[in-house]
Amino acid sequence: MSTTLHHLTRRVALIATAATASLVLAACGGSSDTGSAGSGNGSASSSSSNAAGAHNTQDVSFAQGMIPHHQQAVQMAQLAADRASSAQVKDLAARIEKAQDPEISTMTGWLKSWGKDVPSSDSSMGSMGSMGSMPGMDQSGGSSMPGIMSSAHMAELKKMSGKEFDTMFLTMMVEHHKGAVEMATTEKGKGEYGPATSMADGIITTQNAEISEMNKVLGKS
Repeated sequence: MSTTLHHLTRRVALIATAATASLVLAACGGSSDTGSAGSGNGSASSSSSNAAGAHNTQDVSFAQGMIPHHQQAVQMAQLAADRASSAQVKDLAARIEKAQDPEISTMTGWLKSWGKDVPSSDSSMGSMGSMGSMPGMDQSGGSSMPGIMSSAHMAELKKMSGKEFDTMFLTMMVEHHKGAVEMATTEKGKGEYGPATSMADGIITTQNAEISEMNKVLGKS
């Protein structure tokens, strides 16, 4: 009998051990499900992130237009370093370059991530003509991009120095900034991509302030 009892006790112990193991496995399985749920939440977050990155054709147009627009402003600003006579003009030009260079890189990144064409630097050289008339300048060609200067205007600016350059630079940059504000206003109203509409808002604020500053220097306050 003792032998039988011994076998029964051993069998019960084995069953208990197996049951415990099953519970542990079940618990592990529960952890795995929780992990899956966590992964699901991660996917949801990822989807949310993708939704936040949604963009429309206006966002693409804004980036593709503003890149060459900014590039031309930077080119104009770089001319001021050794041609301007006014310290105020040189300071303004330096601020314009410092603000717009990083934005060019940012917008280039957007277009690449969207699989869209990035404008070449050549497109900022004024080959698109200029919108609106510039006081004291000949108008050559039209453009669907507000404020872009023509090649003739850019060539004329490069020939100038001193106070003559200051006046020409400020006059051109006021018109250039007005064009940028117009483009940014369209983006702010019709764009879908958050970072782009935020950039547009910043452009409107900054460049309107610079327009006022430049008009004061020109005596047009």
